Amino acid sequence: MFSNKLLIFVGIALFITINFTVITMSSKESLPVSGIERVFISITSPLQLTVTRTIHFTQNIWNTYFMSVLAVQENIEIKKQLGRAIEIKNRYEELELENIRLKKFVNFTGQVPDTYVAAQIIARDPSPWFKTIMIDKGAKDGLVKGSPVLVSEGIVGQTIKIANAYSKVLLITDRNSAVDALVQSSRVRGIVKGNNEENCSFVYALRKDEVKEGEMIISSGLDQVFPKGLKIGRVLKVIKAHSQLFQDITIETTVDFDRIEEVLVFKNDR
Repeated sequence: MFSNKLLIFVGIALFITINFTVITMSSKESLPVSGIERVFISITSPLQLTVTRTIHFTQNIWNTYFMSVLAVQENIEIKKQLGRAIEIKNRYEELELENIRLKKFVNFTGQVPDTYVAAQIIARDPSPWFKTIMIDKGAKDGLVKGSPVLVSEGIVGQTIKIANAYSKVLLITDRNSAVDALVQSSRVRGIVKGNNEENCSFVYALRKDEVKEGEMIISSGLDQVFPKGLKIGRVLKVIKAHSQLFQDITIETTVDFDRIEEVLVFKNDR
């Protein structure tokens, strides 16, 4: 018995032979077409049509597949190029924002004759019980414990721990922070105290003193830490209780502590 593969091979060979014979005979226009030839043509023509259509169909599928592969590859490459372009755009925008912030620092330090060091914030205390940050400047940059930390919008805090290349800063919103301050317009004295929240309290302002909402609170310079006249915040709410000697005043800080990325540290000479 013949194997299946041999039968398939013989069938294909026979089909090719018949097709070749018919094509050869039909190409001889000068010869008359006999009955046998007509039978061959009748039998093989549908097969030839099927083969031709199958070949065209296969070619179309291959062309479609090939074009799809090319389209996928081009799409991947375009996405890569788009990703690189977006990355470059984001870096450019980030540099522009940093440039704007640094320009504010330059304008601020240009108005004040003292020496400041620019530092990057590298960490924030995640604990709700402390409001501190870490900066990338330390003793080698001339910083000491108690150095004032500022931005152009106002006071940030003061250094409390100094390493060679890093420092820990206590923010004015921390409950352990206190800044001697006064109302800019009326010169009413008080202390700005942190309470581990976004806002601070302006304490020890006597009930008889006139303090209005919206007034600016600035540093007095009497605590020997912060230079005089630096912005701290604006009066947000004033409560006067007849049974109390002092007013209950809440201030909104001029510094948005969630958004600052760079700070200026005053280099004390003491």
